[in-house]
Amino acid sequence: MKRTHLPLNGLRVFDAAARHLSFTRAADELAVTPAAVGQQIRALEDMLGVVLFRRTPRGLELTPEAEAGLPALRSAFLELEESVRAMQAGQSSQHLTIAAPRDLTAKWLSARLAAYAVQEPGVQFMLVAADDALDFTEANLDLALRLTDGTGEHEGVPLGDSRFVTVGAPDGGGLESPIAWPGCPVEDGKAVVRVADAGLAIDAAANGLGRACVPALLAEADIAAGRVVALGESRDGPGYWLIAPLPQWRQKKVKALVAALSEG
Repeated sequence: MKRTHLPLNGLRVFDAAARHLSFTRAADELAVTPAAVGQQIRALEDMLGVVLFRRTPRGLELTPEAEAGLPALRSAFLELEESVRAMQAGQSSQHLTIAAPRDLTAKWLSARLAAYAVQEPGVQFMLVAADDALDFTEANLDLALRLTDGTGEHEGVPLGDSRFVTVGAPDGGGLESPIAWPGCPVEDGKAVVRVADAGLAIDAAANGLGRACVPALLAEADIAAGRVVALGESRDGPGYWLIAPLPQWRQKKVKALVAALSEG
């Protein structure tokens, strides 16, 4: 019989009835009625083509066919219990695989993960560079941080606000031309420098290579440190989000990290 056709519920009822040699006591254990136990046993007997119990003046007795299959069945249930415990132990582990853009990891995420690790001894992180086409299952991810307009098909919460801010060199010097990066394209001929991401754009602005329009969340540490200054008014734009598919989102370890990153 194929695994997909195994009558697992019926086998569970059979195991309980065989241990108690009583449909009534099996029903009490399983929180169902004795009639429901009887129906499950009859359905299982019909499927298997064997009789499992005989009624005698002394009560229920197992047939030879039932006795022959019972040891392997109980061994299988024990292995299933071990499997469930192993999966639950994995859920409660402190190992988290996180995908994030390289610039966000460098300028925002790493410091917060370090603070979280101090509060949660034993936690371990695997950090991978984010990819727009990243597959959570294939990459075995627990959580991702993305610059996006929303969560799409996944669960998620925003990090801070979605403002973009323009930053430049702190002394007012340097070039005034815009710094181009994929999240803030600039017309050909107007940018002196083009870089791969917003983090490099902030560094270029700090070095006087122009003015960078970048996510406020990414620039806040450099602004606080005086490496760059905010110029003019901020504008709306896509924000950073913590996202994950629902199964990963439900994990205790993911919930705890999401709470810590959202607050910080």
